[in-house]
Amino acid sequence: MPPQLPSRYRAEHWYSAPNLWRKLSRYALVAGRKTVVTAITLYHCLRDSDTPAWAKGVIVGALGYLILPADMVPDLIPGAGYGDDWAALVTALGTVAAYVKDEHKLRASVQAEKIFGLKGH
Repeated sequence: MPPQLPSRYRAEHWYSAPNLWRKLSRYALVAGRKTVVTAITLYHCLRDSDTPAWAKGVIVGALGYLILPADMVPDLIPGAGYGDDWAALVTALGTVAAYVKDEHKLRASVQAEKIFGLKGH
């Protein structure tokens, strides 16, 4: 069995819905629309009772990594900071794609539009 990281360094330790929304609202413009839409799509898939537990675990890991304060590439580095977060989100999305519904994508798109619409004015 491989050694385990202390819980404070594991992504699932950092995931919570309030932490996710706080991160997205603060850093949406830096992270970019694709990152935000992907994160929110995964969030809605996570909340869906049809999504199996293993898929929810994958999603929590990716969303937790997005929130994690200390990750591989510091998030505030222009042009690169959210690249690793984007990769984690896209990998998770691809892994759980069979459980992502059109309604998850639609809700994510609407919520992202609200975030970017408010920040764009």
